[in-house]
Amino acid sequence: MQVAFLGLGVMGYPMAGHLRRAGHDVTVYNRSADKAARWVAEHGGASAPTPSAAADGKDVILACVGRDEDLRAVTLGNDGAFQSLKNGVVFVDHTTASATIARELSAIAENSGFGFVDAPVSGGEQGAKNGQLTIMCGGRDADYEKAEPVMAAYAKQCRLLGPAGSGQLAKMVNQICIAGVVQGLSEALSFARAAGLDAEAVVNVISKGAAQSWQMENRHKTMLAGHFEHGFAVEWMRKDLGICFDEAGRNGAKLPVTEMVDKFYAEVEAMGGTRWDTSSLFARMEKLRGGKA
Repeated sequence: MQVAFLGLGVMGYPMAGHLRRAGHDVTVYNRSADKAARWVAEHGGASAPTPSAAADGKDVILACVGRDEDLRAVTLGNDGAFQSLKNGVVFVDHTTASATIARELSAIAENSGFGFVDAPVSGGEQGAKNGQLTIMCGGRDADYEKAEPVMAAYAKQCRLLGPAGSGQLAKMVNQICIAGVVQGLSEALSFARAAGLDAEAVVNVISKGAAQSWQMENRHKTMLAGHFEHGFAVEWMRKDLGICFDEAGRNGAKLPVTEMVDKFYAEVEAMGGTRWDTSSLFARMEKLRGGKA
């Protein structure tokens, strides 16, 4: 396939690399041209100076940027990708953004004769590097069917969940789950230490039972070691939770635990942990009990 990838951040850089390894002809765009040049030197393919130039003549265009405003800029802004898209092309958005902008861009795409799929991902930096991402999608069946074989280059699980915006709503569900699980794990590990237990040994036992979670399996060692310079940053989690709160305000859902955890993340940021992994909630718990993560 002739493919463009817009945004070479922590997630986009390896995702675009998987597309090249899968045999697609890939043109990349990044706001920092130096990073795009580095990607081309590493993977081959080509780079373009604007989203519009990258998207021109492509079959599928994929994007993974930071926020709603970044997505709006690469699609609808000066030299935005939507200027170049023709009938039959599909634009896939991997950004974790609002369902509102997903519906907005989908409507524009439909009126212009091309497809749009909102497809936020879960699995973090390691999942992107390993090509093992979970992708939650919203859009029309025909558009998803064209995009799915391309996304398969870096997907462990990929599913269409409903019309435009459904992927973003599912990602909100994902982030709400993670917030509560990480706080629970942080409290549990801090309790284990306060009780004088070998926390590592305890996790080895309970991770084989009902308490098991991805966060426990993949984060307990770094949490106990006080290592948080990796993974999904607190500032990005708070951005995602803000999207959840906005949507909950519209649909009437109540998120008391998630709201509490967001306040805890604000305390982590005040500790200097804006770029720490989300598991740094443990550092806050250890600070509260007078220990050290």
